Amino acid sequence: MPSSVPPFSELLANTRESAVHLELRDDYGTNPRLEAWKRGERVDWEDRDSWFHPFHQTIADAVARGVKVRRARVVSEPVSEYIRWEHYATRANVIAGEDVRWLPRSHATGFLVPGNDFWLFDGSLIRFHHFAGDGSHVTDELSSEASSLKLCVSAFEEIWQHATPHSEYTI
Repeated sequence: MPSSVPPFSELLANTRESAVHLELRDDYGTNPRLEAWKRGERVDWEDRDSWFHPFHQTIADAVARGVKVRRARVVSEPVSEYIRWEHYATRANVIAGEDVRWLPRSHATGFLVPGNDFWLFDGSLIRFHHFAGDGSHVTDELSSEASSLKLCVSAFEEIWQHATPHSEYTI
């Protein structure tokens, strides 16, 4: 299903203060970096050109402009293989300037959260992500509807407050 949602880089380029990302799934399908990790290949963190992708540059540019970028992940424990890889690869997000935290799903029982992952830009525009059952991305949807904004802001902040910083969350 084609999407008329602007690219993430454009949405973040128009962000002035904050961008938050809530991830709720334990698997997001496959990708070449995950498959390489499964084969035992590891990132050479000293060779920035080998892993610093345009996404990371987009984040770094936003952070350099003063945008606070935070990502919270709610994960089942024991973690899936995908989350194990994602935890390993999160070093790139942190180097780019994201602040990342992890919350075990068992600690989120009393929280009201939306049914879909999202990015929230400046507290006023949501980019919801829709996935298929196998974790593959289907489409994105934009919303600035007041009740959705209220839910997403509240859910993210509640999770953030209880989540563990990436540097302290071990797998």
